Amino acid sequence: MPKISYLDEASNSKPKRFTRRGSFIAFFLILAFLMGVVGGTGAILLLSSNSKLQKSLGINGSSLNISTTKNEKIRLEESSAIIDSVKKVTPAVVSITTSTNVEDFFGNIQEQQGGGTGFIITNDGLILTNKHSVLTADSKTYDAKVVAKDPTNDLAILKIEANGLPVVDLGNSDDLQIGQWVIAVGNALGQLQNTVTVGVLSARERQLTAGGGGQQEQLNNLLQTDAAINPGNSGGPLVNLTGQVVGINTAIAGNAQNIGFAIPINQAKSALDSYRKSGKIIKPFIGVRYVTVNKEIANIRNLSVDYGALLIGVSGQSPVVSGSPADKAGLKSGDIILELNGDRVDENHPLASLIPKYQPNEEITLKILRDGEEETIKLKLGSTE
Repeated sequence: MPKISYLDEASNSKPKRFTRRGSFIAFFLILAFLMGVVGGTGAILLLSSNSKLQKSLGINGSSLNISTTKNEKIRLEESSAIIDSVKKVTPAVVSITTSTNVEDFFGNIQEQQGGGTGFIITNDGLILTNKHSVLTADSKTYDAKVVAKDPTNDLAILKIEANGLPVVDLGNSDDLQIGQWVIAVGNALGQLQNTVTVGVLSARERQLTAGGGGQQEQLNNLLQTDAAINPGNSGGPLVNLTGQVVGINTAIAGNAQNIGFAIPINQAKSALDSYRKSGKIIKPFIGVRYVTVNKEIANIRNLSVDYGALLIGVSGQSPVVSGSPADKAGLKSGDIILELNGDRVDENHPLASLIPKYQPNEEITLKILRDGEEETIKLKLGSTE
């Protein structure tokens, strides 16, 4: 072990001897140092108490205030903001319990339970959560009724019969900045209600395939955070420091630490608007199957571009759905969709993330690459529910 020595520990080396002259010099050096400390302190006190002297010397009195607690102040302000945000949002956060009867190998019926999280968005009982959190919910058994599921995203809307409920404040996920503080609140592990974890926004516009319980789904434009998200957090709010919900916690990377994902709240707003207008969530669609082109795919397939959506069939299926808007517009296998209304299609902006910006029956313009030549095609978006 390394030896730790006190400052006054004796040394094995012989002490240096001061001559009479050397001792005299040392005494005056110490005396001069003490006089300097006293004089400097007096000068600071004099300047800090004499505004006229400060002005004549061109010194701003505030510049004499040496803050030794700046970092403490920042930490206190951050903690206060987190506390206030949690107090604001938690009254409207709910735990969701689902159960289903499952027959085992021996024919015995067993009840399986699951847990998730949601948050109240209207004071008469609308609740927003993940679709996968309510896959097994039975509206005849549970007080909460599943009134709508998003056909293209992991979102669901529940309804309970109540009035005067606390509600969350929905923020604007388009304004989020990488590195800003975010807070995750949820029913961690399906048992620990309103667990609060804190982190930063790690990234935006993540694309991934999420799966669980035999289900798989392609999710686009996700927010990434290092705030701890655990099973049971699904459907819970991701909140900024003003207490506004900016995302819906939905997935985690199981082979990593603190890599969680949330659906941007602006995507949920679109689903809510659709539900309020029609009683269901209706989404626009083109009707194509594709792979997003990158440099690797471009090299393998000898393509002239390294971006876009290459229309290609999967498992024997046609890349263009029969009777779809894409079929009616004349799109075919091998076409590469380069742009949608001027927005470039690439790995960071896949086709599936651009389509939801528009409404069913809205006309859009596609720039495509066909047989080495660029073309422009107009089509009217269809709808799916």
